[in-house]
Amino acid sequence: MKKKTRFVELKKIFETLHGPKGCMWDKKQTHKSILPDLREEVREFIDEVNRGHTRNMKEELGDILLHVMFHAQIASKEGKFNIEDVIKELITKLKRRHPHVFGKVKVNSAQQIVKNWNKIKLAEKRRKQPR
Repeated sequence: MKKKTRFVELKKIFETLHGPKGCMWDKKQTHKSILPDLREEVREFIDEVNRGHTRNMKEELGDILLHVMFHAQIASKEGKFNIEDVIKELITKLKRRHPHVFGKVKVNSAQQIVKNWNKIKLAEKRRKQPR
């Protein structure tokens, strides 16, 4: 039997928490109701980075991942998207925004990479704007 990955285990935990025998509090939450908690976790991570506490950074990143999973689980229950969709979108974005790695764009400096990134990001925003 294959050992399941930690990510698969994490997904199953969230499915259980939001399932019929899951946590009543978790199941009542909405995207908006947990936003203050997400903001707090991001602030705590930033504080640990500024302090240089790498051990605490690991825990705070876990707390941020908890919120990513939580929001994806809420969206999944609503039939909108799931964590796999989030990951797919991120992979696509990373490849698109790194054409110097995953495409044929040639760069000579980190400054060129940032300039290209910003140009790609701006084009993405323009495409998303309602017409």
